[in-house]
Amino acid sequence: MTKPLKIPVLRWGEPYESLETETLRHFATGDPVAEVGQANAGLVQRDLGRHMPRARAVLREIPCRDLLAMCEKAADLYRDGTLPIGDREQTVDEFVRCQAATTGLPENLCRANVDKLHGVLARTEEILASLLRGLDLEILTSGFGLENGVMHSYQANTPALGLVLPSNSPGVHGLWLPVLAMQIGLVLKPGSSEPWTPYRMTAALRAAGIPKEAIAIFPGGHDAGQTILNLCPRSLIFGSAATVAQYESDPRVSVHGPGWSKVILGDDIVDDWEKHLDLMVASVARNAGRSCINASGIWASRHTEAIAEALAERLGPIAPRPHDDPEAALAAFTNPEIAEAIDADITAAAA
Repeated sequence: MTKPLKIPVLRWGEPYESLETETLRHFATGDPVAEVGQANAGLVQRDLGRHMPRARAVLREIPCRDLLAMCEKAADLYRDGTLPIGDREQTVDEFVRCQAATTGLPENLCRANVDKLHGVLARTEEILASLLRGLDLEILTSGFGLENGVMHSYQANTPALGLVLPSNSPGVHGLWLPVLAMQIGLVLKPGSSEPWTPYRMTAALRAAGIPKEAIAIFPGGHDAGQTILNLCPRSLIFGSAATVAQYESDPRVSVHGPGWSKVILGDDIVDDWEKHLDLMVASVARNAGRSCINASGIWASRHTEAIAEALAERLGPIAPRPHDDPEAALAAFTNPEIAEAIDADITAAAA
């Protein structure tokens, strides 16, 4: 059995060996995969109070164009490189195996998400062009500039963006990747079973030239996440409906809750529903249904029995396979209680 990785708290680039650790285990075998240091609320509060302004200061010393070049280089390192994580070096194949082992997502889907995040980071310049409506990137540094012949002021609302991250799918990390190029630091609290993407991405960014002081990673419990949300002037959290309700009136926090996405076949196209069957299947099943944007329901004004039958014929044969099977399309539940609860719901509905 391979010795588990020791992954420290990363205090603005400085590894910190916490006395408190969390053991991540292989979902199928129970073998330990990693020992992850835990940051408590006091440590997070101390570090944010002392060093968060420095994160933006070190990034402002680097022109945005240079940061974009670093992001592009980091994209290739993330996808292909051997990078440090914890107490050893890790290839991308080892990264994929570890991520699959603790999240239950099949290895082929973990690798697909590696390619997805590579694409996001490599296209940071295009993303910023869209977000900024084509404004000169120097405006981010100077704080002012012309837009349509009118002088405007542009000021950062925070020196660093706080993120309380999930474990369901690595693809969501694409949301925070463009932030560094805007000369804003990052405060990351990884998902409990998926520290792999934040740490590997941070290693790639540092290897590409991003200052180590620009990123902090605080694995920990709910108190660590709560402290990040309280102290970062702008933050983002993923969570349940209860989490959404808790922060819906807080303008400082952007909340990404349950997806509840729907496919709706209106009267204008429902008679041609067969043309949209591939889209419906992909909306439900792609990425093992783990993404926030996966469809949770399909609605139609008529032909509903025929649509349901066609979906059953396509979705029904998707069978459980070992997580290292290249054809695996279903993710394992790392918590058996969740699987049992869903099974009970399906059984009750079928009855």
